[in-house]
Amino acid sequence: MNKKSYLSLLNNILLLLFYQSNAQNGVTLSDVHKSKTRQIAWRLLTMYNGFFTQQSCKNTPSSIISNSTYSRIIEWIRSLWQRCTKLLFPNSSNLSDVAYEEIIMPQYFESKNIETTAGSYLSTQYLHDRFGLARRDIDSVLPITSNILKYKDVELQLTDAIAQEPRWPTECKVIQERVNHIDYIPPLPEPYYVSTGREPKPKPVGEEFGTVIFNYSPISATNYFSRSCSGGTTVLSSSNSISSCLGDLNNVNDNFNNISSKNQNDLEFESRFESGNLEKVIKITDSYYQLHLRRDMYTQRHMQWFYFRISNTKSHIIYRLSIVNFCKEDSLYNDGLRPLLYSTKDATMHAVGWRRCGDNISYYKNDSSDEEREKHTLTFNITFPHDHDTVYLAHCYPYTYTDLQEYLSAISNNPIKSRFTKLRLLCRTLAGNNVHYLTITAPNCNEEGRKKKGIVITARVHPGETPSSWMMKGIIDFLIGESNQARELRERFIFKLVPMLNPDGVIVGNNRCSLSGKDLNRQYRTVMRESYPSVWHTKLMIRRLMEECGIAMYCDLHAHSRKHNIFIYGCESKRANCCGKLTEQIFPLMLHKNAADKFSFENCKFHIEKGKEGTSRVVVWLMGVQNSYTMEASMGGSTLGSRNGTHFSIQDYEQIGKSFCETLLDFSDDDPTKEKLRNKILVRLIKEGSSADEPTNINLTDYSRLK
Repeated sequence: MNKKSYLSLLNNILLLLFYQSNAQNGVTLSDVHKSKTRQIAWRLLTMYNGFFTQQSCKNTPSSIISNSTYSRIIEWIRSLWQRCTKLLFPNSSNLSDVAYEEIIMPQYFESKNIETTAGSYLSTQYLHDRFGLARRDIDSVLPITSNILKYKDVELQLTDAIAQEPRWPTECKVIQERVNHIDYIPPLPEPYYVSTGREPKPKPVGEEFGTVIFNYSPISATNYFSRSCSGGTTVLSSSNSISSCLGDLNNVNDNFNNISSKNQNDLEFESRFESGNLEKVIKITDSYYQLHLRRDMYTQRHMQWFYFRISNTKSHIIYRLSIVNFCKEDSLYNDGLRPLLYSTKDATMHAVGWRRCGDNISYYKNDSSDEEREKHTLTFNITFPHDHDTVYLAHCYPYTYTDLQEYLSAISNNPIKSRFTKLRLLCRTLAGNNVHYLTITAPNCNEEGRKKKGIVITARVHPGETPSSWMMKGIIDFLIGESNQARELRERFIFKLVPMLNPDGVIVGNNRCSLSGKDLNRQYRTVMRESYPSVWHTKLMIRRLMEECGIAMYCDLHAHSRKHNIFIYGCESKRANCCGKLTEQIFPLMLHKNAADKFSFENCKFHIEKGKEGTSRVVVWLMGVQNSYTMEASMGGSTLGSRNGTHFSIQDYEQIGKSFCETLLDFSDDDPTKEKLRNKILVRLIKEGSSADEPTNINLTDYSRLK
């Protein structure tokens, strides 16, 4: 798209906003204005549909749909069109029907032999020929709309289209149903599995030793992301029959042509839903199934996260499941971690949600020597609670992109919370999914507002680390709550929260990467805005906030698959004086005091390891934020106090978010008594020889006894 066409498009958007805002404010539009608005809306609609119908044309460049700038504009246009038709045209449905009949179809582009440069079909000449836009009109709007292109206008992006349908790579197939899970808190902490040392360790076998009953591997001819669409290319019925898995055998995106006919007693597997991950299932016997996880899309590795559905269960059979292609050498499954199970019948009849399951659990290295990379197997017995039930199994408590959209929408629609909570669109991902951020702060006069510093918290850069989303939810729930502590935090700080940095990876069920095929938490030193939009825009937001008011703390929320407890990684201050050295350890130590049965100060590390230079924690620290942290929550549980040997629940993850906020209040309190206390803690840390690699725990049961 050339600059003139781009600016003309944006000018039409601005005009439409102008007319719409007048109408919303009670200004009666003249017939001329109404006519002008209709013309603009029709132009925008046709541009929008032309943009996407072009995707089916041959020789269309793949870069068009993957460009986050273009996709952001098009989504903006679509939302404006929908709002404008509802506002100005009572019979909008009929108008839409007429408008769609006027859409330029792909055949038109083919017949005109449109050039294959990105956006060429929206060139100045094309706009002039098709819509009657005079060249002089296009030229005249350049001064009006040029500021839109400046980065400082990022917040002008549309923010009210919160509940956007997930956008998937076009090679993905998705079942057409919303997977819902009820909230549930176990009555007691669920204990770890205790190994007997006699657990069976079956060796993985090939397809020739069994029957393939599920095989889903979305294939891209180029093995890199090129296009996306809402809901996936083919929307399937919710039936899990073999016929629904077969699809079109001539389609390169299908990989079901080796599935054998279904036995009515077989378990039925499915993972083609949001955040699902299961690639292949081989039935070895009536009670033993071998499972393979899908790699992160456009990569050859990162098999760790799993989340899939099983139907046609039998309660009297002890099944054994073996997931045979984990990539990590070690796992908490060796230390008692048990998988999660969700029974739809238990949820309906007993209001019981996710709970731990499995017996005879073992995690071990495969013997195969011809593998390019070593693989590992998780094997366990499982007994299902009901016959003919539909159950879900997961590595940890799922939290999907749709879950987040619904949560944010509820906050925005709350008339009380919206007074101090603002939702904004940070950017769009490669696939065109929303990356939102929340600003939470008490309304202040300008003078008071200048005294506030910023707190920036991000989460879910790694899609498989779902505890980070639950911790973020705990933080948000606390900050928008009605407690005196929450009010005081809102009065004291400006909170900028990015709940999901990698929605593309979350949607497709990746474990670590985005659709770029890269780990986003190694890209914070990059300047590649189009490849890593959420990283680039987060850095921009942080830089602006530092210039405007300064940042008191940054924290990136993660989860850990090989360590117990909750802990923090920080950045060591190497200044020798007491005012600088070890100051980064004060907040984690205070958090340990507030959550002693979950958070371990001794597990914390403050040394910057080689290979971590591109992480958000280190880059933000280098930008000048001294208290820059990564908080890791175990996917297993705790080894501390009364919670020793028990799994974390959703409530535990949310609770640590609350404890984080409470600790922040103590840590930032400028009361002389609290300041004196923090100084005592620092002196004690230095005296006890605390270091970046081996922080020394100090008993803070009674603050007043510190000397």
